[in-house]
Amino acid sequence: MGSIAGAPVLAENIKVGVLLPLSDKLARFGEMEQRSFRMAVEEINSAGGVNGNRIDLIIKDTTGRPDVARSAIEKLIVQDEVVVVGGGWSSSATWAAATVAQKRKVPFLVNTASADKITEQGWKYIFRINPPVSEHPKTLTSFLRKVARVKTAAILHENTNSGLFGAKRFVKLCQESGIAVVMNQGYDAGAAELAPFFLEVKAKDPDLVYMHFSPMDASFFMQQAKMLNLNPKLFVGNASGYALPEFQKNAGEAAEYVYSHTLWTPSVPYTGARDYFDRFVATYGTPPGYHGAQAYAAMTVIADALKRADPMTPKTVRDALSETEMMTVFGPVKFVSYDKKTQQNRQPTYLVQWIDGRLEIVWPKEVATARYVYPFLPK
Repeated sequence: MGSIAGAPVLAENIKVGVLLPLSDKLARFGEMEQRSFRMAVEEINSAGGVNGNRIDLIIKDTTGRPDVARSAIEKLIVQDEVVVVGGGWSSSATWAAATVAQKRKVPFLVNTASADKITEQGWKYIFRINPPVSEHPKTLTSFLRKVARVKTAAILHENTNSGLFGAKRFVKLCQESGIAVVMNQGYDAGAAELAPFFLEVKAKDPDLVYMHFSPMDASFFMQQAKMLNLNPKLFVGNASGYALPEFQKNAGEAAEYVYSHTLWTPSVPYTGARDYFDRFVATYGTPPGYHGAQAYAAMTVIADALKRADPMTPKTVRDALSETEMMTVFGPVKFVSYDKKTQQNRQPTYLVQWIDGRLEIVWPKEVATARYVYPFLPK
């Protein structure tokens, strides 16, 4: 094998599989992760690969569907003979793929799918780098108890599995925090007539408005809230869309002071986080969200395990992953067991807020990049 543009000469290819949703509704997130996986691999190979061997990514599209994911991972393991699999976005698709990986005894490092049950089966070949969904609101809970001691909340959500689950989880958070839920209303995404929906929220006059919408509908809701002069003490957006630049761009001034809990921003205090963000923007012309950071970090963790696996087999890679202890752009990674979970990385979450058009970390205060604005101050 010859060198290209000064890159080192590498020996055999090491086949690494990746499962991502690259078509249908989740395609934009899958593409972000695919770019991050490829960026990491290009950097690893350019730096000498894995002990002189080149990583060869084999990426399969799951479309976010369990049956497709199950078939895709079977092909990766049986036909492509990968030694490890990364990726995993949709929890239902990832669950289906994980059952195959465990049965086939090939390690699967999940980096986005967040259903708690994925790491609650005692599976020896399944690892997860990102926090389970039950842990996502922890920082928000802390903020509500220590700063924003609200008494009432309105919950607004899409009538989707994700929206319904998010609403159910927030109801539980309110119960634990002594917050009365005065409204818990779902709607069908893209509905043309939403005026009665917004007017009911205004009539309830809640201290807190919690929202679980897609990015476009989230922007529309905030614009409507501004027009109706809906001014609770705080707006909290759940789901990844509220932390994306598109939300602020589409909502404009209506995005100001909206909170969201997120797993990562380029301002997190981890070595390489900002550098990864800047390189991604320079390469693709668009900023990555936390999904991209998860994928990039997962690839560096896989490469680290591959370097320590000797001889390189699915079993030795699994053993190497179990002994991982390293820092990544997504944060520290060490797979541990706690509660019902096994081989689960423990990560903090962050409460962010749009302030003067910038997404700032406002809680926990020890890593905050700006002071929170509370109560809500409409512009």
